[in-house]
Amino acid sequence: MNIVLFEPGEIGAALSRADPRAVHVLEILRRKEGDLFDAGIVNGPLGKGTVAQVGPGAVSFRFEAVSEPTPADPLHVVVALPRPQTARKILNEAASLGVASIRFFGSEKGEPGYGASTLWRTLEWRRHLVDGASQAFDTRLPDVMHHPGLGAAIAALPAGCTRIALDNYEATRRMTPAGAAFPLAIAFGPERGWSAAERALLRSGGFELEHLGARVLRTETAVVAAISIAKAGA
Repeated sequence: MNIVLFEPGEIGAALSRADPRAVHVLEILRRKEGDLFDAGIVNGPLGKGTVAQVGPGAVSFRFEAVSEPTPADPLHVVVALPRPQTARKILNEAASLGVASIRFFGSEKGEPGYGASTLWRTLEWRRHLVDGASQAFDTRLPDVMHHPGLGAAIAALPAGCTRIALDNYEATRRMTPAGAAFPLAIAFGPERGWSAAERALLRSGGFELEHLGARVLRTETAVVAAISIAKAGA
């Protein structure tokens, strides 16, 4: 946790001493009443937090804004809804790398039951975004959207994006920084790969099929690798 992030309504309110942020400030950073630490408001400014009051069961903070965060890169991750443990990693890493949006969609070869996980039925998914942003010393969270299928996800993309779909089977060209111009959308299929109908949708939607090399990667690894390649050419 390189910056402590607060929701807008939390400044001045008492947080439980058991809150991970309170634990971090008091026990890891060893801050006491009146001490400063790096802080920010989710999707708002960065600045300095001050430990206002430490009680036996709660702690309160003050916040002073210093600067606005750097805008997110116009990079949109389109990914078939994965198993929950994979989705957690994607949420964290994509937020840490600073993408504009993560668009999950139901794929023909995916498992529909993944969408019923407590990850999505509660606000757990948002916590992984906050963890990723705080690791990156940023306050901005990617927009997270869910689409019933690939066609809906493609239709909802901003106009004018370079479009790349990763495919281990039919792609003949390797993804390179030079070909990943922003604004950019990168699509990732399910563990079992794209269906023929989904490949047709991708091609008709302006996506170029590319690959990351001969090795077969886990989805979360492919997401990080592709985002890194894209950023290398920014």
